[in-house]
Amino acid sequence: MKRSRRSNSPLPPRPLRLLGGTGVAAAIAGLVVLVLWSIAAAASAEPAAARTPVDVRHLLAMTTIQAGLTTVLSLLVGTALAWALNRLRFPGRDLAVGLFASAIVTPGIVVAFGLLAVWGRSGWVNAAWQALFGAPLDVPIFGLGGILAAHVLLDGAFAARVLLGRLDAIPMARLKTGQSLALTPWTRFAVLDWPAIRGSLPGLAAIIFLLAFTSFPIVLLLGGGPANQTLEVAIYSAVRLDFDLNAAVLLALVQIGACSLVVLAAAGFGHVPASLGPVRQQRWSDRGWAQLAQWVVLGLGVLGFALPLAAILVDGFGTGLGALLQRPTFWRSAAASLVIASLSAALTLLLALALGLGRAASANPVFRTGIGVPSYAYLATPAVVLALGIFLFVRNSGISPDAAAPVVVVIANALLALPFAVATLGPPLDAIALSRGRVIRSLALGGWRQFSDVEWPLVGRDAGLVVALAFCFSLGDLGVIALFGTQDFATLPLLMVRSLGAYRTNDAAAIAAIMLSLTILAFVAIPRLFGAIAHARA
Repeated sequence: MKRSRRSNSPLPPRPLRLLGGTGVAAAIAGLVVLVLWSIAAAASAEPAAARTPVDVRHLLAMTTIQAGLTTVLSLLVGTALAWALNRLRFPGRDLAVGLFASAIVTPGIVVAFGLLAVWGRSGWVNAAWQALFGAPLDVPIFGLGGILAAHVLLDGAFAARVLLGRLDAIPMARLKTGQSLALTPWTRFAVLDWPAIRGSLPGLAAIIFLLAFTSFPIVLLLGGGPANQTLEVAIYSAVRLDFDLNAAVLLALVQIGACSLVVLAAAGFGHVPASLGPVRQQRWSDRGWAQLAQWVVLGLGVLGFALPLAAILVDGFGTGLGALLQRPTFWRSAAASLVIASLSAALTLLLALALGLGRAASANPVFRTGIGVPSYAYLATPAVVLALGIFLFVRNSGISPDAAAPVVVVIANALLALPFAVATLGPPLDAIALSRGRVIRSLALGGWRQFSDVEWPLVGRDAGLVVALAFCFSLGDLGVIALFGTQDFATLPLLMVRSLGAYRTNDAAAIAAIMLSLTILAFVAIPRLFGAIAHARA
């Protein structure tokens, strides 16, 4: 008879963990149901004749086309960059790898503004071209081209870091065998590299497609008009600009349906890790044309990703910073951003731990699946849709949206990071239950002692990564605050958009530089801080 997981890993009963995980999963599922009910009720309450016609087909086609093109281009760019980084050895390689790893937390609005700073009419490239040739260089940065460029910069770098981890995990025995057979660079890629990365491509493609499909700030800033509008931006426009709740509800239902189909299709794909270990140094490098191609790919990749970020820092910390620091609205927005990001990060960690510990404490596959599924609710109900549903519920309940705004933003931003958090903490907590369950039972450790003495020292650094991801996601999020923001309640991304709308580009540049600096600092410092705390407990 096949032995159960409980017999293989005899953890002591943890009813509080099971109860906590069940409660969190039920609360998230209840929130999603509430959002769907609010949207459906609003859709059915309005007579069909009073509904404003919306070109859903065009919006769905445009959203799908840009997401599909983003996915294909990002995978191509990511594969090429991973191939180059896997082969090349040079001083600063770890810095280049870290640069691409930071793409997952770099705010989209910051990258979009960086592209404008480099390729826009007043950007670096146009200024240099006009100085050299006496005529402007008209780069079509607004429209589909600009949207794809910004998405590929972020998602291509993210794909490169994930695929590099797969290439670095190829066993040394295989590499030595291939080296002894004198494989050509192309044969080596076909025989060794492709089998290592192809299993990750479908799941990675699904993630990138969803990220592009639900992209909001990049399309808002670089879309260039209704022709390139996506569902997410159309929902925002219907609520905030036209106050056409009927159109917003219809578009939200379409978006939920489309995202749900992608999530269901991606359910059977391979797992894509949210936490990647250190890069392992391999010793087999290519020569000749292959090495030249690798240097070209790496140079273009680093230049393409780093140049917009450098432009943001140079322009942002220039003359406009002093004037920005004198504005009371900046300090209110900065304080709101830091408080919301901190609360969202703490809430994300608590939710992820409750779900992860609850799953690890159970051997029942149905129970484990039931706890895990709600954590991915954001993938089917993106930020703007979630905010719209809560907005409708708050309004219909007689609660002031202004009073509910801070709580809604914190909860929505926590759910935004929760899929990555559960994917990061879940596997190590399961591994601890399997490998140390007998020891925990034999020592008769209580639930808190088990966590503080066994689990936390092993997952502390991963917990720090979760907090850093959640903090950075919340700091750069524009989707929720765009619907709930007011003149008295705004965050740095919303203040940046308002500055651009008022043609205060120096203020916008300074805000972008501050957001980028805070993101880099949090992404580097928080995991190290948590790792040091966990190491001290070990």
